[in-house]
Amino acid sequence: MQHPKNSYDFLISGSGFAGSIAALCLNHAGYSVCLVEKGKHPRFAIGESSTPIADMILRKLAENYDLPGLRKLSRYGSWQANYPGVTCGLKRGFSYYKHFKNKRFTSDKHHVHELLVAASVDDENSDTQWYRPDTDALFVQMAKDAGIEYLDHTEIKSIKKRSANSWSIEATTRGHEMHLKSAFIIDATGSPDFSARFFGTTSSADGFRTSSRAIYSHFRDVAAWNSFLVENGFRTDDYPYNPDHSALHHLLEPGWMWMLRFNDALTSAGLVLDGADKNNHSAHEEWASIISDYPSLEKMFNNATLADPPNRLKKTGRLQRKLNTMHGDGWAALHHTAGFVDPLHSTGIAHSLAGVEKLVSILIATEHGEPARQKKLQQYEAAFFKELELIDLLVSGCYRSRQHFKLFTAYTILYFICSISYEQLRLGGTIPETFLNAEEPDLFHIVEEYHGRLHDLWNGTHAPSEIEISQFIEHVKKAINPFNSAGLMDPGKKNMYQHTAVEM
Repeated sequence: MQHPKNSYDFLISGSGFAGSIAALCLNHAGYSVCLVEKGKHPRFAIGESSTPIADMILRKLAENYDLPGLRKLSRYGSWQANYPGVTCGLKRGFSYYKHFKNKRFTSDKHHVHELLVAASVDDENSDTQWYRPDTDALFVQMAKDAGIEYLDHTEIKSIKKRSANSWSIEATTRGHEMHLKSAFIIDATGSPDFSARFFGTTSSADGFRTSSRAIYSHFRDVAAWNSFLVENGFRTDDYPYNPDHSALHHLLEPGWMWMLRFNDALTSAGLVLDGADKNNHSAHEEWASIISDYPSLEKMFNNATLADPPNRLKKTGRLQRKLNTMHGDGWAALHHTAGFVDPLHSTGIAHSLAGVEKLVSILIATEHGEPARQKKLQQYEAAFFKELELIDLLVSGCYRSRQHFKLFTAYTILYFICSISYEQLRLGGTIPETFLNAEEPDLFHIVEEYHGRLHDLWNGTHAPSEIEISQFIEHVKKAINPFNSAGLMDPGKKNMYQHTAVEM
């Protein structure tokens, strides 16, 4: 279909990976797309972890929209073979280590303070750590190569509805004013500000059980955690992988630390802290104070330096947020724009891609102004809010239980059960209605029930007894049995799970 100059079927605001992939899919389906970016690439964005779910969705999008580049990025081996210059890291699974304040890390031959959950059988087929400055720039280049109109250094000044199927958009591009028209607008900014300004939405943290904030950056020359373990005589011969090749979680009294390593000596690291900021210290002061309380972590950062970008530690307010609505007449928001819980368990990339997959399919299957589109967008929103509720339950329970590692490992298994259930449906050819099977009533009920039991068990007035903890663990193990195809919570595994993801 021919369009007048600067007139499009879809305008997408925000060119992170989700916005760019949505643009690629819609473009292949025959629509005209304009991708608008306020800044430019490459730009700093904190490192993130892919997961088996994210990789499955990438492959499905590649198949449905003839985008072979997405498939090549869905496994570490093919990424390295086809995009060796695009920085990423090897991610074999999820690793969790419990630390105690003012004490060197301790464990034993039974891995009493360790949990490793493999997500792949080998390096070739593993997940990846995304160095977002490179990956986002790559997806934008793919969009440009596909002929998609891409406008960077572009700020949208006003949006007005001119007719039932037309938005009038005024923008400035590198200091020059321009006028655009679009039938539909997708908010892929990753922030609540755009839709608040132009569509009258509101955003809040009301209703979330999780309350966390972060201090983070990229670093160079962070010492290897596996080297520390080997040098100090910890047992690693039964590990399913090198923990430095994983989404590495260090559990601390005030929260937890993530560490994601890339192939070029860069490490994404951040502290995610439970509760509000009560001291108003600078990011550097708070980071240094917390790290100094944990000798094993402090040693890892002894020779580390801040990487450029961003060349500084960044500090957030509360992470939890949710729009009051994520769609309206002629517009919709992608998932990370509409809400967020917490980086624990690395749900970000997969949840974002699930949103792209769903929204694009709705927009292709329905017409502007058609009642069916409005109905499907309502379902899209309802599903997202349910997914956010499930993630919130999974994450907040982990925060509550992190001071006792046996409880933490039992509750963390609920996340992996949800993931495996979702993966198995996709492997069987069914695209689940909700991320992590949030609308599977039996599964959601288990998570909700054991979140409540955990609250009762550790209610702030007293620590649970060993008998109470053992009973909780046995009850969780029994409850997940119908979904537990991976042999999780087997005491004989000693918290070392060789492979839990489905064969892909």
